[in-house]
Amino acid sequence: MRRFTVVLLFFCFVLVQGQTARVISSDWMGFSQTIDIQTPVKKKFKLIASAKVETAEPKAWAGIWARVNNKNDEVGFFDNMGERPIKSKDWQSYTVEGIIDENSKSLTFGGLSSFNGKFYFDKFQLFIENAKGVFEPVTILNSGFETPVNNGDIPKWNLGTSKAKLVKVKEYKIYSDKSAADGKNALVLEGTGIKIKETGKIGNVEGASPKIADMISMLEDLKDRVESTVKNMNQYEIDYLHDEKANRIGALVMHLAAAEKYYQVFTFENREFNEEEKKIWEAALNLDQGGRDEFKGHDIQYYLDIYNEVRAKTISELKKRDDAWFAEVQMKYDISNQYCWFHVMEHQSSHLGQILFLKKRIPPPPQVPKIEMGIKQ
Repeated sequence: MRRFTVVLLFFCFVLVQGQTARVISSDWMGFSQTIDIQTPVKKKFKLIASAKVETAEPKAWAGIWARVNNKNDEVGFFDNMGERPIKSKDWQSYTVEGIIDENSKSLTFGGLSSFNGKFYFDKFQLFIENAKGVFEPVTILNSGFETPVNNGDIPKWNLGTSKAKLVKVKEYKIYSDKSAADGKNALVLEGTGIKIKETGKIGNVEGASPKIADMISMLEDLKDRVESTVKNMNQYEIDYLHDEKANRIGALVMHLAAAEKYYQVFTFENREFNEEEKKIWEAALNLDQGGRDEFKGHDIQYYLDIYNEVRAKTISELKKRDDAWFAEVQMKYDISNQYCWFHVMEHQSSHLGQILFLKKRIPPPPQVPKIEMGIKQ
């Protein structure tokens, strides 16, 4: 009598964790290949590729990029052409040059597109210096994209910037095109519907007095950073609780909305939460065990929708007031309206740091164990 062991795998888990790209929202996307490389001495490398851009968006750009990943999982070299962006509508050849040293583990390289437009790529070439200082070619699979895109996937290339995390961006279509720089096909990433927010400026908000405009722009900048940090997190990440005293990231976003709601009634209506408002907001405001119990099981958009609704009212109400009101002091606590909203701003900043800290330390989701069934014969 012999015993055969049949191993049953959870198919959905394998597909999601090992093969299927995660779909996110972003204003840029990239594609990549990775090769393992170790060397006892420093070596130079060159990545060369052809690219062009068709767009009416002034901020749109493309790049070819390379990253050396070190043995300690830190970045040893990185260049994405951000300081010399590709914007030409004509095919041109571009080069990224870098160093691979004795601490290197792998080299990841590819192309990227940013904002709206059509971004074309073709004819990738990689050269690494040998012991004699001569650049030798290294094989890149489907380097000229002659094997065409299949249902949004680029054969032999990874979607995203890491082979461990495959990422599709819903704002981008991926397809092959016959207007190649070399051969029959080129790769096209087409971005549409991406809204570009103006950054790096304070004030000048339509309909707001000068100091209030400054505050609105700073509040909005921080909210954008919070939203950018969390918007593509999945349910496991949003609900992950590091320990019994910690807070979930979803609850922290809800807390930001609750604190801002409190300062709305405090500054705009000169009062504190009434009993009905406490029922709605108190658990989120306190972030104690009640918050840990209540704020879970919702996707991140649930919390962001509430946060955005609260913010819309903040901006609307602030625009109804002027700089003289901003300077008025709330006598109960001897603080000005301006200081109250400064506190809302720095409160966002504080919890953004907390969210970033927690996000980086979320462990991978637990793997579903294999089930072994013995079949006797």
